Amino acid sequence: MTTPDEKYTVAKTDEQWREQLSPEEFHVLRQAGTERAGVGRLTDTETVGVYRCKACQTKLFESDTKFHSGCGWPSFYQPITDTIEYIEDNSFGMKRVEVRCASCGSHLGHVFPDGYGTPTGDRYCINSLSLTLEPSDGSGPVAG
Repeated sequence: MTTPDEKYTVAKTDEQWREQLSPEEFHVLRQAGTERAGVGRLTDTETVGVYRCKACQTKLFESDTKFHSGCGWPSFYQPITDTIEYIEDNSFGMKRVEVRCASCGSHLGHVFPDGYGTPTGDRYCINSLSLTLEPSDGSGPVAG
C-alpha cells in the first residue's frame, strides 16, 4: 500500500485514487500519462464555466481563458491564481514544463510559451481527462 504525499492538501494512496478514478483518468492524473490528441470531450467546448481538477475538484481555469490552439487538447492562457504547480520535465528528450494541480499533485499537462495572440503568450495544454467543467448555467458538471 502506498502512502499519501503529505505535501498536498488532498493526499490519498494510489489505491484510494484507483477507487475514485477510471483506469484512463488514473493513468493521466496519477502516472503523468497523456490522452490522444483530439479525443477529449472538453477540447472544443465553448461552454461558459469553471474547469476543475478531475481528482480533487480544485478550480483551475476559467472558461474565458480558454482558446482554440489547434493542438488537440484544451488550451488555456492563464490558470486561476496559485492552483498550479510547475515541474521541470526533461522526458522523451524534450525540455518542457509540466503542470500539476497544487492541491493534489495530479498531472494536468504542460505549459508552453507559444500562445501567440493570447494576453500572456502562454498555452496551457491540458488533458481533457484531467478536467471537469462546471457550467455557469448550473446544468451540472461535464467530465473530460
